[in-house]
Amino acid sequence: MTWLSLSMAHVFFPVLLSKGSLPLTSLDLTTLGWDDTFAAELPAGSVPGKIARVHSSGAVVIVDGHEQHIEYSSRITLPCVGDWVAVRDGAILTVLPRRTALVRGGVAEDSLSQTLASNVDVIFVVEPSSLEGRRGDPNLGRIERLLALAWESGAMPVVLLTKSDLVGERIGEIVSNVMGAAPGVDVHPVCSVTGDGVDIVASYLGVGRTAVLVGPSGAGKSTLVNALAEDEVMETQQVRASDGRGLHTTVHRELFVLPRGGLIIDTPGVRRVSLAAGGEGLESVFTDIEEIAENCRFDDCAHIGEPGCAVIEAIETGELPQRRLDSWFKLNREAEWVASRTDARLRQERDRRWKVIHKEMRRSGRNRP
Repeated sequence: MTWLSLSMAHVFFPVLLSKGSLPLTSLDLTTLGWDDTFAAELPAGSVPGKIARVHSSGAVVIVDGHEQHIEYSSRITLPCVGDWVAVRDGAILTVLPRRTALVRGGVAEDSLSQTLASNVDVIFVVEPSSLEGRRGDPNLGRIERLLALAWESGAMPVVLLTKSDLVGERIGEIVSNVMGAAPGVDVHPVCSVTGDGVDIVASYLGVGRTAVLVGPSGAGKSTLVNALAEDEVMETQQVRASDGRGLHTTVHRELFVLPRGGLIIDTPGVRRVSLAAGGEGLESVFTDIEEIAENCRFDDCAHIGEPGCAVIEAIETGELPQRRLDSWFKLNREAEWVASRTDARLRQERDRRWKVIHKEMRRSGRNRP
């Protein structure tokens, strides 16, 4: 165990030493989000620590207002950024129970889910309003997928449409389209370069509140962190002009303390995000379909052409976009697959159900979900 010098602290936690930000000595537990709930879980004889950054062999932990690099013990559950841990004698004793957890599923059948951040109050789903280098609107399917994970976490999701200055007067239309894919979720256009919308983002934070940014590479997450920190604490890069894809500027998850209060976790850009086991978040993402489905003639309507299907009728009348139903089919099928990986009965039921659905869709001439 080695206490970090100020120069090393600048490498691991630069916002603390930037202009106008909080000095290390002013960090108290309340500033970092500590409360009586966590205190009740702290083992006797230990002190609380906040995970600011994780490495393959250890973590950077804020303990008593200072940063400390602590190597992992084989006896503990590996922590993630945002975790509260109990520290004793320079070692992590245990990870305290998480209030919220942003978890993504594994891609392969034998891969494990991964906790991206914990104990967050707000999850900012970041999507560019426009793709530099080529015209393109926000990816609604990706927003829906990330919102499903956000609702599952227990935190409040908010959609941020960055680079709003690149679309001009179209921003109103774009916001409206995204709101249709994010019922019940606040949607805000943001331009970190001009500062438009940054104060709105900051209003979701405050002393002791934590947010995490999730979205694709090149969406402007690191630029937004710099705007909130009022300093250049994160390196930024331009997207590729050839295809509009972002470059991986951020390569690790890291927690920052903001000068106006609150904490924010920056994450590397994601190109594929799998759902974790559970799937309850999909009901929150597709509340519009769930509400329409209540008017279907049959309680077990699969929305593939049954008589009296209110969902199909809504598509035919233009009330519900076909893209929205296709996304609902896709994500529900994925959620069922995730659940069936560890349950043979669910796997058989899933296979049987989708055979019926595909057969009916071929018969009716509709596109596959």
